[in-house]
Amino acid sequence: MSIPNNTPETTSRSLAGRTILMSGGSRGIGLAIALRAAADGANIAMLAKTAEPHPKLEGTVYTAAEQLEAAGGKALPIIGDVRRDEDVARAVEETVKQFGGIDIVLNNASAIDLSGTDAVTMKSYDLMADINTRGTFMLSKFSLEALRRSDNPHILTLSPPLNLDPKWAGNYLAYTMAKYGMSLTTLGLAEELKNDGIAVNSLWPVTGIDTAAIRNMPGGEKLAAASRSADIMADAAHAILTRPSRSSTGNFFTDEEVLRQEGVTDFDRYAPGVPAEKLMQDFFL
Repeated sequence: MSIPNNTPETTSRSLAGRTILMSGGSRGIGLAIALRAAADGANIAMLAKTAEPHPKLEGTVYTAAEQLEAAGGKALPIIGDVRRDEDVARAVEETVKQFGGIDIVLNNASAIDLSGTDAVTMKSYDLMADINTRGTFMLSKFSLEALRRSDNPHILTLSPPLNLDPKWAGNYLAYTMAKYGMSLTTLGLAEELKNDGIAVNSLWPVTGIDTAAIRNMPGGEKLAAASRSADIMADAAHAILTRPSRSSTGNFFTDEEVLRQEGVTDFDRYAPGVPAEKLMQDFFL
């Protein structure tokens, strides 16, 4: 039977029984990726700070865990900060203890401040550098021993292709440096770990993604209306994470690129009723 052109061919591939350790994930793209994995029957450990609800953003690590269990997965909520060495080490230890190992590390947690250099505070600069670049490096590093024991190990980081067009650094230097630090981690680890068979890739959306964070920005409703649902990132991540690790590493994927490789040619279902030319393009592309 042929697969419709709006359905990823990964419907025949599964993350059932695989264990994912992710940073963040209480809401937004991270939660969408986790829910897609949970629908297969995956185990998902989430390291996040959101023990209590945010005044403007719905969801905590506990409500996310409830959703994952309801979707068919097993969840392990871990309260901690990806900036703290001891919290990351504990998250790895608890995940291995609970589920017997780690198959996938998902570097999802990220901080954003689009201020220019005059306006950005050093506190904000440090926050982005510590969560985005250092947190990605540390969660990946601390998980390596467990990943090497997996039969299909993956590290997937939500970070953009490395693009040295000066406009990106010129528009928001502090944020660009922090996100490109995540991407440099992908580049370096893919090369360093290729003989271990650990796939290391990045994934980035072509368009804006409708999340609570977007809706809380100035003009958020308008931005959200010109964005796709997070399902497109979830489907793309699922496709990457179900590929053989030794044959797919060192890539800076976009969501559309991955899904086209899986036979998807129609992306309308991710933004029903919105013409492609009206969609907001995302950063760095």
